[in-house]
Amino acid sequence: MSTLKQETSAGESWARKFGRTTAERLRRALAAPRLQLAAKAGLAAGVAFLIAPHMPGAAAKYAYYAPLGALVVMYENVAGSMRQGLQTLVGLAAGIGLAFLLLSFGATPLSVGLVMALGVLLAGLPRLRAGRDWIPTAALLVLLVGGSNPDDFSYGYLFQMGVGVAVGVAVNLLVFPPLHFNAAALSLAELRLALARQLTDMGAAVHEKWPPEHEDWSLRSDELARSARSVRAAVQRADASREANPRRRFHPRDVDLDYRNLRDLERITFYIQDMTEVLAEVIWNKDLPFTIPIAHSEPLAKALTAVGEVLRAAEEEDSVRRDELKQAAHRAVDALRARILEDDTDTGAPSAAESILLSLHRILRVTRAEDS
Repeated sequence: MSTLKQETSAGESWARKFGRTTAERLRRALAAPRLQLAAKAGLAAGVAFLIAPHMPGAAAKYAYYAPLGALVVMYENVAGSMRQGLQTLVGLAAGIGLAFLLLSFGATPLSVGLVMALGVLLAGLPRLRAGRDWIPTAALLVLLVGGSNPDDFSYGYLFQMGVGVAVGVAVNLLVFPPLHFNAAALSLAELRLALARQLTDMGAAVHEKWPPEHEDWSLRSDELARSARSVRAAVQRADASREANPRRRFHPRDVDLDYRNLRDLERITFYIQDMTEVLAEVIWNKDLPFTIPIAHSEPLAKALTAVGEVLRAAEEEDSVRRDELKQAAHRAVDALRARILEDDTDTGAPSAAESILLSLHRILRVTRAEDS
């Protein structure tokens, strides 16, 4: 009987755990920005097609253009949807106007080619952006599909696209308008941790017998640069998502602080890339006229590791621990500097530890500025 109860209890526990896990995965999937955008695009297209047949005059005959208008403005942020919608309508109007200039020639190979050429030229106008590709498209449709009644087609085409644009913007504005603050914060934290890992890995490499067995850290310079560019894009995306977004009132965030943190991390990335190249050259390039004396290796490893711990702890809420790690890093860097100054032996080659020391000082200065 006891065994049966235990098995039943274990089964219920497994079922609850499975249910919680499934619910959490489903919640994450439904919260995915791409899925939200797809759902809103489907909703906007459906609503636009629902109301399109009730539009006045000849526009009702071209209801299928309304879902297209809703689709083209479904952007990742509200302000982007508004801009894209306006640019699209301007492009359509320009294309329709271009087609009417050439309607007297009829739909001939010459007129079609001329419309395409002029449409591509007009697409080069500044600030049209999303609307530029619609100029030749609209002109060609009016010329070829408008047939004997281009006035009705042009009116219905532009009107229904306008209806779709309005519905798409309204849906994007009213149905969970996206804010990308969490993605920006996560990207900043991930870059900081990647930089911290790079420093601690270099510290470990200095401890190893040269050449060290682990050399993956020496190949990360380009990866760190790509990560920094990706983080800048994430912060800019978060900034753009605030514009015209009613949810920003309920989810305040200091994006200016994100930009300051980004600039600091970009500077730190540059310093760490420089240190990575210096250390890799010293280890593997035998022709380099620089070296790291054995006496410098221990304090250098400690300084690299200590500064890496400062970056890693920046995401922690314990301010006392952060201060302790910064003090420890300053002591380690000062110890390296003192060792370099007192070690006046002539090895025949300048010490590359001095270059790394300067970069470590710069990183600590950046972290000190972050707190001010």
